[in-house]
Amino acid sequence: MTTGVHTLNTAPASAHGADITDWRPEDEQFWNSTGSRIAYRNLWISVPALLCGFAVWGMWGIITVQMLNLGFPFSQAELFTLTAIAGIAGATMRIPASFLIRLAGGRNTIFLTTAMLLAPAIGTGIVLQHKDWPLWAFQLMALWSGVGGGNFASSMSNISTFFPKRLQGTALGLNAGLGNFGVTTMQIVIPLVMTLPLLGSFGGEPMVLVKSSGWIFGKIAAGTPTWIQNAGFAWVFSLVPLGALCWFGMNNLKAVSPNTGNPIVAFAKITYLYTLAFVPTVFMLWLYLPKPTGLGLVSMWVAIPLDIVLAVTMMRLAAFGEMKEGVKKQFAIFKDKHTWSLTALYIVTFGSFIGFSMALPLAITVIFGFQHIPDAAGVLQHTVKNPNAPSALTYAWIGPFVGAAVRPLGGWISDKVGGSIVTQVITAVMAAAAVAVGYVMMLAYGSATPEQYFPMFLGLFMVLFFASGIGNGSTFRTIGVIFDRAQAGPVLGWTSAVAAYGAFIAPVLIGQHIKSGTPQLAFYGFAVFYALCLVLNWWFYLRKGAEIKNP
Repeated sequence: MTTGVHTLNTAPASAHGADITDWRPEDEQFWNSTGSRIAYRNLWISVPALLCGFAVWGMWGIITVQMLNLGFPFSQAELFTLTAIAGIAGATMRIPASFLIRLAGGRNTIFLTTAMLLAPAIGTGIVLQHKDWPLWAFQLMALWSGVGGGNFASSMSNISTFFPKRLQGTALGLNAGLGNFGVTTMQIVIPLVMTLPLLGSFGGEPMVLVKSSGWIFGKIAAGTPTWIQNAGFAWVFSLVPLGALCWFGMNNLKAVSPNTGNPIVAFAKITYLYTLAFVPTVFMLWLYLPKPTGLGLVSMWVAIPLDIVLAVTMMRLAAFGEMKEGVKKQFAIFKDKHTWSLTALYIVTFGSFIGFSMALPLAITVIFGFQHIPDAAGVLQHTVKNPNAPSALTYAWIGPFVGAAVRPLGGWISDKVGGSIVTQVITAVMAAAAVAVGYVMMLAYGSATPEQYFPMFLGLFMVLFFASGIGNGSTFRTIGVIFDRAQAGPVLGWTSAVAAYGAFIAPVLIGQHIKSGTPQLAFYGFAVFYALCLVLNWWFYLRKGAEIKNP
């Protein structure tokens, strides 16, 4: 056992003692005597840190619903942009986050990126107290919340380095699955804390609900005082102690990250690369968003590839010194065709999970919250409030809860039977469920009593979330088996970065088709993509003669 490990076991972790130089997880004796204890400690600290990252990133899906209920002076389309901006910012932040562990070390990265969440949490609490502030102030906070989305890539990359290959599916499934509970936690906690003067006189004055709202146990009547600012402020209570836990309890593996420098140097690398990610995101949003926020010049399908290319190019060009060499080495993953095939498959699973999590609350509100009645000319109108509407805040949390809960199960099953077989089954299920969801949405959006379709709508969404959760675990297990230890982390980060654009695509696509009166077309489109990925997965990993058979 090395000095680094002795120091770790005999004294509290410090900036020096937290660095481990000897790390051999594939060595069974080392794993049983030393490695397992250290790896699982880092995993159990990583999980709540990642959970808070997901909560801060995804909170705009709930905040926008309550802004609608409180009468904020923005249209439904403008509120959908807040969710989409948070989504694309989080996705773009994952691109540099994929490389942070090698450049800055696991403990340094997870500590700083967790502490960074305090800024959007506090900032969001401040802007939500001002209903009369311009839209761009809220869009700025949604953009800043993207830091929480970026944390997933660095967290998964970090945990993958601690565990032997035989436990990759289970370990990554636990980290991602329990971390994904941040979406569910947020969807339960935010409606609850908005009903309380959480910070007393320091937390600002309440607003009054214009429309009825809800929480996990049912409806909240119009006229109820609501502290919407607590949606941001509430996370401070967990982020401060979590930051301390990351710093004193986690480790940098020097075998993985040999040239991190001292913590200040490592923090500078992280901050520099994260700052670079904001530049292409802001530029792309300026081109994409409609006036007055942006120019409205490009479609979403141009904006996303442009954003990815700009972010990757900027990282390559702006890196300097040892950082430049580290980034160059990790860019080798882009020459491997399996990086690209697994990226597409991970869009099916995680892209669907996070996209539907972001879009579902507002979709429930818009589709089931109104009666869809034809006017004198026979044109359907969607403006009369439905007195029997289900509250989005009562039900929206169930889907992400199901998806997160089964994710470790997906990793465990895949460790037993093979990741690609599991991916094939769940992709087929998702294709069928997407078609069915689209059909039910079409019926509901043309009905004066849409609530009659809500049980079927919710049940089918549960199928989508369940399948995507299982598939999250199976895809990560496949990556852990195909790639060696040096490449698996960056590939995990990269695939999760691209898949995270689902958090942008789903709210925008669903919002656009709801606005045009054809919500079903968005889900029919998802089903076509799933079907194409069925063929892709079979060709690369399941057919007879495949280069890598059923990893």
